[in-house]
Amino acid sequence: ESDPILEAAELREAGDLRGAYDRLMKLLERDLRCLDAHSHLGNFEFERRPKQALAHYEVGVSIGALSLGQDFAGVLPWGLIDNRPFLRCLNGAGLCAWRLRDIRAARALFTQMLWLNPNDNQGARFNLAAIEAGRTWEELEGDEP
Repeated sequence: ESDPILEAAELREAGDLRGAYDRLMKLLERDLRCLDAHSHLGNFEFERRPKQALAHYEVGVSIGALSLGQDFAGVLPWGLIDNRPFLRCLNGAGLCAWRLRDIRAARALFTQMLWLNPNDNQGARFNLAAIEAGRTWEELEGDEP
């Protein structure tokens, strides 16, 4: 009854980045469809290597989109925890796109998040508003304490 995602997070918090990475990769070897593993791998890379982070997030977004199907027109509320990995991948991909100055992709991803989760538990509306106001990722980071 182990939880590889939780174990990876605990390893990372303890400073064992290699152990955390290996745990998530082993999970993906068993099931490539584990969106939570893709989102955590993206999170691991986000600060140092946003292009690599984007690749992890995009895999999760692609798998999630395939699972939903082309005609999906419903919502994925954050309150249902099984929706969260896909929403995390979308958010991570949007943040990476914005950071890498792909404004069109960032805008599309944050807009998609709002359609899928109108309650916007992740704050996509604030990121979208900042993008629409012409703010860059670096300017946003400057606002952080």
